[in-house]
Amino acid sequence: MKAKLYILSLFVALLSSCDGVLDGLYDSDNTGEGKASGESVSGTLYVDASSWTDWYYIDLHAIRDSLLKGAKPDTGFRPYPIPTEPVSSFDDDLTGIYTYWYDIFGQGIGNCEYRSSYPTLRQEEPVSWDFAVHRNNVRTNGGAVFQTSLKDIHAVPPPAGAYVEDVMNETDVWTIQAQMLQCLIGNQRISVNSELSKWLSVQIPPIPPAFTHNDNVFILRMKDGTHAALRLANYLGPTGTRCCLTIEYKYPI
Repeated sequence: MKAKLYILSLFVALLSSCDGVLDGLYDSDNTGEGKASGESVSGTLYVDASSWTDWYYIDLHAIRDSLLKGAKPDTGFRPYPIPTEPVSSFDDDLTGIYTYWYDIFGQGIGNCEYRSSYPTLRQEEPVSWDFAVHRNNVRTNGGAVFQTSLKDIHAVPPPAGAYVEDVMNETDVWTIQAQMLQCLIGNQRISVNSELSKWLSVQIPPIPPAFTHNDNVFILRMKDGTHAALRLANYLGPTGTRCCLTIEYKYPI
């Protein structure tokens, strides 16, 4: 039992590590491919999404508008903390924290059991955004996603495919680690896009966790009917911290 606790403590430390080198989110090599209102922009974003406690929101519409005006886009987006303080009761405007037990030393995290839940305030978000990231989780703002077999962000096909919308999830957005030594994790109940989240998967066991990187191009259909191409080029920070996301984008396509 002591050996398991030591291994699990190491696992907690590895999951919780943070670079301390790069703060938040910055962009590089963002370019406008034309000045006309219907033309595309493309570039690369870096998002340190390794925090357990924050969402980061990306507004491709605003990035494109800035680039087509010849300005540097504002990509210094602030973190939006996951609400964890309990409130009196659940209602339609509230989300919650759901604690599950995960079979870390047996069949893996795919085998989990509900333990408890409590309501919290609704997740805060900016007025305008297109998709958001939290570690290996991704959500969209009323959008839908399908995965292509391509690796080149500039060679995407017409945006036709079987799109997957966000669905409510209470087992994957890990945010509270206080009872992890008992294999209990508190999760945020929130809508998540399972298709776009496939660009980075986590498997436990083994310990330390194994990360699987999918660098295919994904097509994001936004609620206004426009489409963007997205590709996770890398998920490691400069010192090897996982969930530091280098995202290639092209919008619109």
